[in-house]
Amino acid sequence: MTFRSTFRVGAALAALAPVSAMACACGCGIFDTGVTSITPQASDSGLSVFVRTTFMDQDHNREAGHQASPDDNTDKRIQTQFYTVGFNYRISPQWLVMAELPLVHRDFTTIPDGAAGPERVPLTSLGDAVINLTYTGFFANRATGLGFGIKLPTGRSTSPIDANGNQPYDRDTLPGTGSTDLQVSGYHVGTIQGPAHWFAHAQFRVAVATRAGYRPGDEVNGALGVTYDLPAGRTTLSPTLQLIGSLRGRDTGVEADNLNSGYQRLLLAPGLRVQVTRKLAVYGDVEFPIAQYVNAASSVALEGTSGQLVAPVQFKLQLDYGF
Repeated sequence: MTFRSTFRVGAALAALAPVSAMACACGCGIFDTGVTSITPQASDSGLSVFVRTTFMDQDHNREAGHQASPDDNTDKRIQTQFYTVGFNYRISPQWLVMAELPLVHRDFTTIPDGAAGPERVPLTSLGDAVINLTYTGFFANRATGLGFGIKLPTGRSTSPIDANGNQPYDRDTLPGTGSTDLQVSGYHVGTIQGPAHWFAHAQFRVAVATRAGYRPGDEVNGALGVTYDLPAGRTTLSPTLQLIGSLRGRDTGVEADNLNSGYQRLLLAPGLRVQVTRKLAVYGDVEFPIAQYVNAASSVALEGTSGQLVAPVQFKLQLDYGF
């Protein structure tokens, strides 16, 4: 594989792999893998920026491997729009630094303790920032990379107060975890034939410093997929298909909902990248769960709620520009 093709495919992966620095035991962790450690958009200066928006509507209650009655769960719906800005900078031919910061807008419908019925509580706040350093010097074409990163507790980790004086947000539904996490990631890009390429990427994240009685579960995310470049004049269209896997352990601590946290799931994500110019690209995909298992309390009687809210589909759109 040539450096040029590796760079183009790697840049595509920066948008296509799972993304998110947000804490959410109910499903947001799938969003943060490829953006932190894959070769960025082409640039003359080594600097590229990206803007990403993702949306998920979690309105299906799930227990273990099946859909469950919404009456089992005091949480009824979580609608979330993530707006993330970030940059990649190649500090040397072998080293790449990335940083990103999300803004989270969430509408949370739940039944707070002591309330007669559900209430909708909106919240807009910063999420947790991520800084990642990736080494890409294993081969001349930079087809393989190994990254080391840190997630900082910049996001809000305390609940707003509703009209009745309640704090309706649990720790796992807030934009920030309140924890400092370390992460290790790696990727490889290969050629199938001609303009067809395959890629693999994985990331492991673990909380190393926590506060206020909450520790998010350890998390592993990975992606395996293919992409195909179709020249269209000065523009290149690259259809993609990826299989995304996620494994998250149970949250722990006195403020955690240990019984109703942690999950395993597999998603199928068809997408399309449009390389508008050498320096400008747009990528979008739709992610569908094809298998998922969530931890849930064995009985509502244990703590008054059972299950986790999941989204039937997730949407992502990202713009990349290199200077």
